[in-house]
Order: sequence, then structure tokens, then C-alpha cells
Amino acid sequence: MTLSKLLCQNRTLIMGVLNITPDSFSDGGEFYDADKAIERAVQMVEEGADIIDIGGESSRPGADPVNDSEELRRVLPVISALNETIDVPISIDTYKSVVAEQALDAGATIINDISGLRGDNLMAQLSSERDVHSIIMHMKGTPRTMQVNPSYNDLMTELVNYFEERIAFALSTGISREKIILDPGIGFGKRVADNFVILNELQKICDLGYPVMIGPSRKSFIGKTLELPENERLEGTSASITAAILNGAKIVRVHDVKEMRRVVLISDAIRLEGAAA
Repeated sequence: MTLSKLLCQNRTLIMGVLNITPDSFSDGGEFYDADKAIERAVQMVEEGADIIDIGGESSRPGADPVNDSEELRRVLPVISALNETIDVPISIDTYKSVVAEQALDAGATIINDISGLRGDNLMAQLSSERDVHSIIMHMKGTPRTMQVNPSYNDLMTELVNYFEERIAFALSTGISREKIILDPGIGFGKRVADNFVILNELQKICDLGYPVMIGPSRKSFIGKTLELPENERLEGTSASITAAILNGAKIVRVHDVKEMRRVVLISDAIRLEGAAA
């Protein structure tokens, strides 16, 4: 089923994270082998993932970039294999148009750009020409610098203003309104408290009229609050996902698909009953 059709359903969609990297903050190296990555993607679909998001470059705080050829070497075999194996949309997590273009050729149908279409001048044109969904994220700085003393005078106003500018830019390049998705970038140039503000006031971004994706899964703001390592943040992720859904999120990006599907089902039931009351 296409993402357009999925977005029309009155339920929260689950995006499963597949990092084909040796250094991602949560699962770096675990699925670096192509066969293991393919196996994990199939497993996530069986567990309830509606979308598989594939990335070949870590965006953890302090991460160094990798070159185009290495990123392509990591992701293309997996995308090509999954295009023949699974029946859910595949997203390419990249800010590089050359990687995105070849990923689309291999079977991806979504561009998940952490730079918000700012990192590569050709990305918006590619998205427009190929008429694919574009996930536009907010990030202050780059992965290497984003957590070096980030600050905001009025976080939510700055986020709304940023998305209004990015939406106008995307539309001006020919990207269809129906193909835009917004992501406030939990953990990307945010202080611990900023992430909680975003979750609590997410409706302000949803009110812009576009589907909103949220990705708090295993993030450091949960770890710092609970004083727990990455592999013990399931409950904190669950609470964050619930808050996001009740405040308007349409897509949740997660590592633990089986567990988060249960959280989503209950959160959607609460949301829908509340709307009906």
C-alpha cells in the first residue's frame, strides 16, 4: 500500500528504523550486514511496521559524515532486496540527492531528509520531479554540532516559523502539498526540556495542516531523565509515543516495533474515544 493511502487511514502509522551503520547511537553495527538488515526489516513488517526507514549514515550527536559511495554501498543492496520482499513503503534517510535518487531507483518512495531540504540544493528538485513524499525535519546545526549548547528564545514559535518557511520553499519547487510531512526533530539540536515541550505542544505544528512524524525512540532525553542506557528506555519511549499521538502525531518512528505497536493501538483507542465523546 502506498504512503498516500496509509495516511488516509484514521490511525497512527509506525515507521521502523533500520540503521545500516557501524555507529548509530542505539543499534550501531547490529544490522550493518546486509543480510541481517534485510532479515530485521522483514521482521519489523511482521511486527506491524507500516514503513521501513533505511539509513546508511549515522545522525547521532557528534557523528562524522560518510561519503556518497559508502552510503550507497550500505543501503542500495538492502533497498533492492526489500523492494522484492516486503509490501510496505520504503523510506531513505539521507540529506544527499545522489543517494536519494539511487535509492528511489532501487525502490524507495519516501525521502526522509534530516536537513529539511537545506543540505543539498538538488534534493527538493528531485522530490518534485519524482513526486515522492518528503519528510522535512528541523535540526539546529549539523549532527556533529547540534548538541553543542543549543538554545531557543521561544522554541515552538521558532519551530512553527521554520516549518512555514520550509513548506513555502517546498511548494515553490513543485513539491505537492499532499507529499509533505513534518518532523520537529526530537533530539536534533534540542535541550532535554525542549523535547518535552515539543511533545506537550505538538499540536501547534500539527495545526499547520500537514502530517507530523515524531521520533523519540530511545533518545538521550529519555536516558538523561531516567538515568538509563539506550537498551533500557522502552518505557520512556512508550510514554513519549503516547503523548505524541494524543497531541496529533500521524507517524511514529521507532526501533522496537512489536512493543510500540501495542502502545500505538492503545493510544489510538484513547485518542479516538476522546474525539467521539
